[in-house]
Amino acid sequence: MKPILLLLILTSISLLPLQAQEPIKVAFVGNSITQGPGREHPGSFPLLVGSMLGDAYQVKNFGVSGRTLLKKGDFPYWNEPQFEEVKAFRPDVVVIKLGTNDSKPQNWQHKADFVEDYLDLIREFRMHMPKDGMVYIILPVPVTRVNFGITPDVMNNEQRLMLFEVIQKSGAEVIDLYTPLMDKPELLPDGVHPNAEGLTIMAGVISRRIRL
Repeated sequence: MKPILLLLILTSISLLPLQAQEPIKVAFVGNSITQGPGREHPGSFPLLVGSMLGDAYQVKNFGVSGRTLLKKGDFPYWNEPQFEEVKAFRPDVVVIKLGTNDSKPQNWQHKADFVEDYLDLIREFRMHMPKDGMVYIILPVPVTRVNFGITPDVMNNEQRLMLFEVIQKSGAEVIDLYTPLMDKPELLPDGVHPNAEGLTIMAGVISRRIRL
């Protein structure tokens, strides 16, 4: 092959656009704290995470206010269309923040099912994820007083121990959102839901963890 022709071929190859890498899909599962001011609202903490992570990630908020992890809870996440939407999304990463509404008395009477129901949820999602997909379990933010029937003693003591059992049995990773807000009750005006500053702190913790 003539040197000039070879040079032209190599030059044309070098000018071809590089194939774009598919973004890493991240699904957020949770209740009102996850849903925030709206699933598509940029102030919801999942979309704040997406903004912090950048274009290499595709982040979707599947939070539904008032929902429980427990299948026998008053409003199980299992019954919501978002449960199926997470699976259809086929995420690379799933971040789960459920349990707050489970601490209500009418739900916590089924606490014996909490660990197994959580493990079932993780199994369901993993069936629709790549083999190397990551599941993160969030240790929820502190509950500073009883409100909406949500009980601090259950959340901050009983349920935390169960979450560590789920993490150990499932091999999931942990994201601790309890500690960053533990000494900041002013960021939880109603004792349960973080304000805008609190949500921003949460998003920072999560985005740094996912990047690891």
